[in-house]
Amino acid sequence: MHRIMLGLIVGVAVAAGPANAADTGQKNTSDEGAGTAAPFVPPTVRYEAHISAGQAQPAAGKLVNPFADDKKVAATGEQMFSAMNCDGCHGGGATGFAAPSLADGRWRYGGADDEIFETIYFGRPKGMPAFGGLMSKDDVWTLVTYLRSLSPPEDAATQSWGGK
Repeated sequence: MHRIMLGLIVGVAVAAGPANAADTGQKNTSDEGAGTAAPFVPPTVRYEAHISAGQAQPAAGKLVNPFADDKKVAATGEQMFSAMNCDGCHGGGATGFAAPSLADGRWRYGGADDEIFETIYFGRPKGMPAFGGLMSKDDVWTLVTYLRSLSPPEDAATQSWGGK
């Protein structure tokens, strides 16, 4: 009886396969003419909200800003910062308001392009919403390019998060 039940469970699991071929990054072969899904590149973001099975982190890809140091894209990003109401929390010019300054060179979750992308795209606990569902990846990179173009003020209140 146990062999029959185990055989049925395994058979159903194998027949069901993955819920969505795009989740695995493999070609969708069940629908004729469906084409291929874009390869899955897992996020590199890691923070306290993530729980790993068996303490094993999944493989991570490297995100690269396609617009790095492009002044025209940075100017567009400045307009987008206002249009997306980022200044409602981070203040005009990203100098801080209800949320931290993004112009002072201090970053809680890292200030590299890929880290800023992850913060905007996936959000962060305790306040930063994920905008990845509302904005394209290129739009997020445009915001990243704008934020990275900002020069820290000479009169920053503190030098680091470490309280030095």
